[in-house]
Amino acid sequence: MAGQTGMVDPAIFQGLQARVDEDTALRDELRDLVQALEKNNRNISFVLSRAHSTPVADLAGVLQSAEEPIQDAVKTVSNLSETASKQSYYKFNNMWSRQMQDVVYGILLWAWLGGKDLDGGEAKCGRLLTIEEVGEVLKVPVNLKDRDAFHLTIEEYLIALTTLCEDLTRLARNAVTLGDYERPLLINQFVKDVHAGFQILNLKNDILRRKSDGLKYRVKDVEDVVYDLSLRNLLPKKEQK
Repeated sequence: MAGQTGMVDPAIFQGLQARVDEDTALRDELRDLVQALEKNNRNISFVLSRAHSTPVADLAGVLQSAEEPIQDAVKTVSNLSETASKQSYYKFNNMWSRQMQDVVYGILLWAWLGGKDLDGGEAKCGRLLTIEEVGEVLKVPVNLKDRDAFHLTIEEYLIALTTLCEDLTRLARNAVTLGDYERPLLINQFVKDVHAGFQILNLKNDILRRKSDGLKYRVKDVEDVVYDLSLRNLLPKKEQK
């Protein structure tokens, strides 16, 4: 026994190194796509931020300008989905979860502001896209349970929805500055409805639970805007009855 050497086959480690190299190459490819999606999201946000200083009558131009960066993001997500599918979804999904939340938020805001209806119908302000409709825009499955593949998760959608409510709260105040006294009322009802919807959910995700808890403050913020309009007798006539 004393004369035996080389009990461990070095091929074992060579095989492991090959796998490590594959993972590293894939991670680098995913990182490039995530960075591209971050850039897409910044472009979407840049265009849609103009909604805070644009009267409703002129909003169509802003929404149309947002379509190109949204389509760019859809292409990036498609490439990300294809590349991520080379490995188990849950191996690397933490790399792109925040960026997916951001692109969903951008799409939700675009639709809420009156982005064109997916079904070809008349677009209208105040519309909330379902998670399935967002999946259709991004061309990815949602909440997959039957197979291990790239998808949009419920958590990503819900976190994006809380971010939408935060931005709409700011929009309510800015709308008043623009002399628009109807949009704060629409936002008030929307944020209340979303808050009520979250109360139905039994949330296990800590981040999502904190985001959900913060919605009550968004409700109060918008209520304060509406109350101020009421004191100044600026509510639309039908709301004063």
